[in-house]
Amino acid sequence: MTSKQKTVIVTGASQGIGAGVVQAFLARGYNVVGTSRSATNSKELSASDHLALIDGDIGQFETAQKVAELAIKKFGSIDAVVANAGIFFAKPFTDYTADDFKALVSTNLEGFIYITQLAVKQMLAQKSGGSIVCITTSLVENPIAGVSVSLPMITKGGLEAGLRNLASEYAKEQIRFNSVAPGIVDTPLHVNDPKDFLKTLSPMGTIATVEDIASAVIYLTEASQVTGEVLHVDGGAHSGKW
Repeated sequence: MTSKQKTVIVTGASQGIGAGVVQAFLARGYNVVGTSRSATNSKELSASDHLALIDGDIGQFETAQKVAELAIKKFGSIDAVVANAGIFFAKPFTDYTADDFKALVSTNLEGFIYITQLAVKQMLAQKSGGSIVCITTSLVENPIAGVSVSLPMITKGGLEAGLRNLASEYAKEQIRFNSVAPGIVDTPLHVNDPKDFLKTLSPMGTIATVEDIASAVIYLTEASQVTGEVLHVDGGAHSGKW
């Protein structure tokens, strides 16, 4: 960290991984703008001098614009984005509907594109580089039989491909693009799933904590020589059959 206090935007911030990422950045002295549909009602976060919370659907350009404007108005810069907002549901391929696909594209892709476009424009104006980190999943590289998530993986895999291209596009401007790809994480998403089963979904037989993912996000945000990378935090699940 330099002497200048940096500002990070975190999407999907109200609970789970998003809230954990917000708390990790605050602990390291960042200013944070956290957004989700119900960020101001979060049970894990409270607004403060260094944390601004704003509600809205990040898949809408108007929300992204409000978030970016708040970051600049309150803290004076945008130095990093963590595009954590995402939706995920499993169905046989032939059961996915047009509405399902639109919802996935809105949150998982548009929810990345609009806020990242605005952040990159601000980073270019600041001329001090920056970092974009997305949250994807190990299922992009290693599908699991019985977990039918073809349409969500179109969006998550598309993010990883896009990040590699963006890493090249903005390398000379020192704006870096990376992804954290978790496996199973102990979040509210899995509150009703049996832990013994979840442990079978990685070769290490473990379940990641929110703190594990937040630590990876912090690393990529601050790793000045790392760009275009996917950091798997999945107990080895991306490696293949076990």
